[in-house]
Amino acid sequence: MQHVAGGARVQLCGSFAVELGGNAVGPDRLSRQARLLFAYLVLRRPHPVPRAALIDALWADTPPPSAGAALTAVISKLRAVIGADVVAGRGHLSAVLPEPAVVDVEQAMAALHTAESAVASGNWRRAWFAALTAYFVTRRTLLPEATQPWVEGWRRRLSDAGVRALESYTIACLRIGGSELPAAERAARELVATAPLRETGHLLLMRTLAARGNAAEALAVYEELRVLLRDELGIPPGAAVQGYHRELLR
Repeated sequence: MQHVAGGARVQLCGSFAVELGGNAVGPDRLSRQARLLFAYLVLRRPHPVPRAALIDALWADTPPPSAGAALTAVISKLRAVIGADVVAGRGHLSAVLPEPAVVDVEQAMAALHTAESAVASGNWRRAWFAALTAYFVTRRTLLPEATQPWVEGWRRRLSDAGVRALESYTIACLRIGGSELPAAERAARELVATAPLRETGHLLLMRTLAARGNAAEALAVYEELRVLLRDELGIPPGAAVQGYHRELLR
């Protein structure tokens, strides 16, 4: 985890890690529920969250008999480690991180926006870097030990962001060309494996293979997609894929 002097850094994807003002807070110092509570508040910042929503975030449909008291105990333990100034409020709680604050999930979503904007404007180098930044975060599982519905919702959101980041990275590599073409092919193949019904991955793989001089392989990718869509959905490939297929046949 990158050090942020005087500020905060929070890693929620993969290994849970927190650094506040240069001091690391290891996951062993926080209970599972305290980590969940902190993560929920961080992902909702700067908005304050009512206690009822926090109870639902921790226990979903199976809260303990004295849920209010149980929540108070978790909050107290979290504040003892993180600090009352970071976990602020009474009836409504919020995470107040010292600046500059870097949260991996926020960083990934911002990087994805940058990557897609850079692709739209044709700034391939900027897109390449930003897409990789987003991808490196989203490929790790958010709060791996958690099963709460809100965590699953965030995981789906990050999974979609990861696919979009991989698309932007593939496009950037393809447009840069040269030594980046092998990376474009690897990324495109990963796209196809990760989201087989997403036609953009197949199209990018076709374009990358053709750019590398493997037009026959590109045609084979089209045929695999055509059969997949016919068997799974009963539809043909979309206009963009069919149009590029015709270009390859000329």
